[in-house]
Amino acid sequence: MLTQDRELADRIAAGARFAAGETLTPSYRSELMRLMVVFVDSELAGAAGFCPFINRGPGLGERIVAARMVAEKYAHAGKVLDLLRPFGVDTLLYVRSHAWDSRLNRNVDLGTRRVGGDKRLNVFHYPLEGWEDAITFNLLMGLATGVQLGELKDCSYVPLAQTLAHILPGEAQHVRLGATGVQQAIKRAGTTTAVQACVDYWYRRVADTFGRVDSDHAALGIRFGLRRRSNAEMLCDWKNQAGAALTRLGLETPAI
Repeated sequence: MLTQDRELADRIAAGARFAAGETLTPSYRSELMRLMVVFVDSELAGAAGFCPFINRGPGLGERIVAARMVAEKYAHAGKVLDLLRPFGVDTLLYVRSHAWDSRLNRNVDLGTRRVGGDKRLNVFHYPLEGWEDAITFNLLMGLATGVQLGELKDCSYVPLAQTLAHILPGEAQHVRLGATGVQQAIKRAGTTTAVQACVDYWYRRVADTFGRVDSDHAALGIRFGLRRRSNAEMLCDWKNQAGAALTRLGLETPAI
């Protein structure tokens, strides 16, 4: 770590936080921008991938909820994208720069290996298949998003922390809606078989969004006050929450 970064990290350890427009070291700026870009790209890709399944909802109520969730994901992406303007990002060009609805073959296994031109989490490269699949993914990934954003809500960059304070309640509501949708799907089918198959597919892929245990980015983020916990600690938190949610729904938690 460079001297200027060590000095910045020491200030952060002593309680320093930064407002928009303050001078940041190149390393801090780069890590901050990376975190924001990953969130924006994942929200844009997630919303685009879910759009085709709005009309797969079994009733008007479900379709209205799904449409609202897509709109809110776009809005959440927009809030953080606006924070990138002071860093020289052309937001209009940014939104048009990638095919956010593009997906790979469903049988591909990316693990934690990053692919593609944008910075979406790998889980958003896998296609959804049907309504039950979409709502199961929404539940599991929604819980992961809550854990991941929870790390940033008190981060050392004040504009991002304040923005996430407004975003997190909406993301939590998406989890509740996902759980309700899964519960209704099981009730309609009279069996957990179809939903359990979706859980078996998505569980490990969502787990992979927490990255490698030895991630350099994670260690740097902790030093810069952009997060508090390691990838392993966050993954453990998600496993506990996901396991509890699946148990309440009468579903089994896959072993990974």
